[in-house]
Amino acid sequence: MGFLIDTNLWIAIERGRLSAADIHAITKQEPIYLSPVNVAEIRFGIDLMKNARQKQRAMTTLRRMRRKPLLRITGETAEVFGMIAAKLHLTGRGADFRIQDLWLASQAIQRDFTVLTANEKDFKDVPRLKFVTVKVP
Repeated sequence: MGFLIDTNLWIAIERGRLSAADIHAITKQEPIYLSPVNVAEIRFGIDLMKNARQKQRAMTTLRRMRRKPLLRITGETAEVFGMIAAKLHLTGRGADFRIQDLWLASQAIQRDFTVLTANEKDFKDVPRLKFVTVKVP
C-alpha cells in the first residue's frame, strides 16, 4: 500500500492551504511516493513564475517533495496508461485534457496505490483507480 499525491495538493501545502498533518491524517503510516509527473508540473509552474518570493517558496516545496521516493515510469506504466486512455476514449470521456493526471493514475494502478487529489472529476472515471478526495479550504 502507498500513496501518490496529485500536484494540486502539493501546491495547496506550499500555499499554506493544507498542512502536512492534514495529509498524514489520511495516509497514517503508509508511505508517500513522488511521481515524475509531480516534479514536471511543479517545475513548469516555477519556471513561469515572475514573483521572486513565490518562486523561492515553490522551490522549497520542490526540495521537500524530492525527499519522497521517486517512482519510475516504466513500460508497464505505459501499458496501463494506454489501456486507461483507450477505455476513456471509448466511453466518450477523452484523455487529451488530462494527460498528466492519467500518468499519475497509471502509476497508482500499476502499484496498487491510492491517489490523493483535490480534483475528483479528473479521476472518478478512471477504471480500477483508488483515490481519496481531499477538501482544500
